[in-house]
Amino acid sequence: MAGHSKWKNIKSAKAATDKKRASVFTKLIREIMVAAKQGGSDPAGNPRLRTAIENARAVSMPKDNIERAVLKGAGELEGVDYVETLYEAYGPGGVALMIQALSDNPTRAVAEVRAKLTRGNGNLGTTNSVSFLFDRKGQVYVAAAGMDEDSAMEKALEAGAEDFAKEDDTYVITTASADLHKVKAALEAVGLTATQAELAWIPKSTVRVEGKDAESLVKLLEALEELDDVQKVDANFDMDVSAMAQG
Repeated sequence: MAGHSKWKNIKSAKAATDKKRASVFTKLIREIMVAAKQGGSDPAGNPRLRTAIENARAVSMPKDNIERAVLKGAGELEGVDYVETLYEAYGPGGVALMIQALSDNPTRAVAEVRAKLTRGNGNLGTTNSVSFLFDRKGQVYVAAAGMDEDSAMEKALEAGAEDFAKEDDTYVITTASADLHKVKAALEAVGLTATQAELAWIPKSTVRVEGKDAESLVKLLEALEELDDVQKVDANFDMDVSAMAQG
């Protein structure tokens, strides 16, 4: 899972800015709206919405913003209708990209994604051109402080996790996609509180990138995720995180 986790590590190592914080809020609000639209406005009966709200709270999104997004998604307030789209692409060094988008204008979204890829030495692929290189999995992130790794691993496996890894100061717990919310609840019941939970495209194997290709790839990933319509990008690369995080 190096490509997915390393990209998260690179992003977290870079200094946060107000612009990036606003972008995170925008993406979370869209996820809340889509989750409420698809599964209703009650988080207790809508696991996707419950997770989206918890992720929003984890980054200190104001309660009013969350409540408005839920009401808009459920149709109780006037809101925008967002469409989910998955783009498959290749980036520098032959790295495969899975680009998840939520947009009120899919025509605009694909044009902007294609433009970023072209400028970043990548290209947009067709459906199923790279998805076979990934597995759809759930991932739960837990702060490592306060529990030793062996104990945390034991609790994670007992909760139904498929895999467990420690990355810097975080435990990354991987689940079957259908088990994400069940495992997250089981983890929290035994004292492993999630800082974030999500469905991700986890690479089956990785492509090592270095030098100019690595620099170009990080710039492309950043450019894609700066697009309002793009929720997140998963990729199958491996690189020196410490060097790239300073770029």
